[in-house]
Amino acid sequence: MNRSTENYNSILKPYASNKANFLGRLYPETTSAYRSEYQRDRDRVIHCSSFRRLKHKTQVFVYHEGDHFRTRLTHSLEVSQISRSIARYMGLNEDLCEALSLAHDLGHTPFGHAGEDVLSECMSSYGGFDHNIQSLRILLLLENIYEKFPGLNLSTNTVDGLLKHNGPIIDENKVLSLLPDIKNYKINFQTFGSLEAQISSLSDDIAYNNHDIDDGLRANFFTIDDLKEIPILKDIILETYDKNSTKNNYKLVRRLIDYMVTDLINNSIEQINLNNISSIEKVHKASKEIIIFSEKTNNLIKNIKSFLFNNMYKHAHIQKWSEESKIILNTIFIYYMKNYNKIEKNFNNSNSKERNISDYISGMTDKYAIDLYSSIK
Repeated sequence: MNRSTENYNSILKPYASNKANFLGRLYPETTSAYRSEYQRDRDRVIHCSSFRRLKHKTQVFVYHEGDHFRTRLTHSLEVSQISRSIARYMGLNEDLCEALSLAHDLGHTPFGHAGEDVLSECMSSYGGFDHNIQSLRILLLLENIYEKFPGLNLSTNTVDGLLKHNGPIIDENKVLSLLPDIKNYKINFQTFGSLEAQISSLSDDIAYNNHDIDDGLRANFFTIDDLKEIPILKDIILETYDKNSTKNNYKLVRRLIDYMVTDLINNSIEQINLNNISSIEKVHKASKEIIIFSEKTNNLIKNIKSFLFNNMYKHAHIQKWSEESKIILNTIFIYYMKNYNKIEKNFNNSNSKERNISDYISGMTDKYAIDLYSSIK
């Protein structure tokens, strides 16, 4: 470890993920002369092909519907920025936050949650599909760029954080059936993830709620005045726009992100003190998440989600593409079930035929899926 990484570890809080509590890698490697272990994890995610493909994967709008709408790639970058800012202020590990934030959506199918729904249905008799677990399948098994090991050989700390993106694991059997190799990491499924993992998860909420508001306004699905229906947000809107100010989307979204980030930081620091969190061991053994919003902001986020569900995700335009995407992916799945030889050579034969097809389809971009569907329908 060089001087710069040693200095970085010295400024981290005792409950941060640092050199002292690094859990190693499944396949041991020599340390880098100039990068910390979590920098290496982040960099490996950025350089992998699955990360590049997020450029043409749906966030809410299909990739070709407008150059300024979010994609999975821009969403992941925005989550990374938010989590990094929070981690820096709180004395936590920015590199780990970035690695988790950039990797958290790698397992998403083309066409977003609509695509996940249809692939889950196609795989219902073959073990199912879950995009969070699929992200780990990609990182542990499917990325194939190293000669000595499958996947990216990320640190156990990063794998633990991604596995617990939504908290301790409730259905262990589901995880083990979709990703048996996770047993090799000897992770305790019942504990909470690191504070960096918790920050990454809630930064995801901050990013997509605010940026879906921005994209919904851009698409004219609703107006800023419509958003005044949401308690608390109405007050923020009135504070943001006085009678002489111009109503632009960015102004509101910036203000709202700052509001949520500030609340999360202040409330989480209070929780650290109240729960006497003095080490990462105490984070893992805690009876609840430490990184949390206040009840007031939690209610605001719930109301924003409800508003977006009714006014954006259920909008006729979005629903039309959702139905079309289901037809596309279902057709592709059936096609490969009948023509498995078209992809068989690309996969490990220790997996089932159906799982290999699922892996292949989930890795497709919107564009590739649309073009493939046009050629086989």
